[in-house]
Amino acid sequence: MTVNLTKGQQVSLTKTDGRPLTLIRMGLGWQATPRQGFLARFMPPRDIDLDASAVLFSGAHFIDVVYFDHLLSDDGAVEHSGDDRTGGTGAGGDDESIRVNLLRVSPHVDQIVFVVNSFSGETFEAIENAHCRLVDDATGQELARYTLAADGPHTAQIMAKVARRGDMWHLVAIGQAENGRTFEDLLPAVARHV
Repeated sequence: MTVNLTKGQQVSLTKTDGRPLTLIRMGLGWQATPRQGFLARFMPPRDIDLDASAVLFSGAHFIDVVYFDHLLSDDGAVEHSGDDRTGGTGAGGDDESIRVNLLRVSPHVDQIVFVVNSFSGETFEAIENAHCRLVDDATGQELARYTLAADGPHTAQIMAKVARRGDMWHLVAIGQAENGRTFEDLLPAVARHV
């Protein structure tokens, strides 16, 4: 059963039998809003390049990042699917995804923050059906979904984080609108959530 996340909501990353999840996937999907006006039907659909990134922390210290130009974390536990420069899947599926093997995450990494930014510079007002979703990658079952708000002229959003508490991982929906074309632009804002 999918949980529709709200800002600040937490979900324990356990299976229905109480065992911890081991393989998760954070998926990102989006579509460009249709062009408006008389000439819109003669123009090709708009391409919007959103980028998903996973930023790894130990406490408040930045450790590593996985994004379109660094597809695998140094410990091999976090892997990016690759860059999708157009989007278009939207509410149905994922355009970019990041897989996390929770058993292989370095012991000193206690938080992984997922961010999305508009590399092409369009604001979220030009995007519709944008979501991030958490999937049990071993079974394909969607566990949680967070709809990315398109309620302002921001170019990025800090979506969610997975945080380790002892031996257990939890998902926390953040949903903070920000501005930035790259994950580097977002690091000061991300640091406020770790």
